[in-house]
Amino acid sequence: MISLTWTLIGFLLGSLPISVWLGKLVLRTDIRDYGDGNPGGTNVLRAGGRGLGLLAIILDMLKGAIPVSLAHYVFKVDSWPLIPVVLAPILGHAFSPLLGWRGGKALASTLGVWAALTVPFGPFVMGGSVFVFNKLLNTSGWAVMAALLALLGFLLAPALHWRSPGLTAGLTLPLFVAWAGTVAIIAWTHRADLRQRPQLRIRRTRR
Repeated sequence: MISLTWTLIGFLLGSLPISVWLGKLVLRTDIRDYGDGNPGGTNVLRAGGRGLGLLAIILDMLKGAIPVSLAHYVFKVDSWPLIPVVLAPILGHAFSPLLGWRGGKALASTLGVWAALTVPFGPFVMGGSVFVFNKLLNTSGWAVMAALLALLGFLLAPALHWRSPGLTAGLTLPLFVAWAGTVAIIAWTHRADLRQRPQLRIRRTRR
C-alpha cells in the first residue's frame, strides 16, 4: 500500500504542468507556442529568459525528487516496490492528464528522480553528461540517451556506492529495471530526435 500511495502521489506531482502555468501566469503566453512546442522548462527559457527557465527546470526536477526521496528514505520503500515509484513522476510528466495525456519530454523529472537516488555524485554525473553530450552531439535526444548510459556506468561503479545513501546495495536487478523503464520512457518522448542518425557537432574554422 505504501508503494502504491507514493506511486499515485508521484504520478500526480509529475503531471502538474508547472512550465505551462508559469508561462501563463508570468509571461501571459503559452510556452507551447515556442521552440519545439514542448510544455517544459526549455521553452520557458526560450520565452521568458534564463531566470524563469531555470526556475521551471528546478521545479520540474523537484516533482521527481520529492516523492522518490520521501518514499525511499523516509518510508523505506525499496527493491521491487520502488520501481513504480521511480517511474511514476516521469510518466506523469510525459503523459499529463491535465494536458489531455500529452506532456513534456520528462528530462528534468528524470534528473530529479535519479538525483534523489544517487546523491551526492549522481546528480553531477547526469547533469554533466547531459551538458557534455549536448555539446558533442547534433540532436538532444541522442545526448540524453548517452547521458542515461553514463548514469548506468555510475550505477555499476561499486567504489562510489558507499557514499551514495540510495545505492548501498549497488546496482540491484530492481534498480536496473527502473533504469531500463526510464530509458524506454525517455526514448519515447525523444522519438523524433532518435529517428535521426547521431552525428558529432563539427565546428567550422575560419580561414
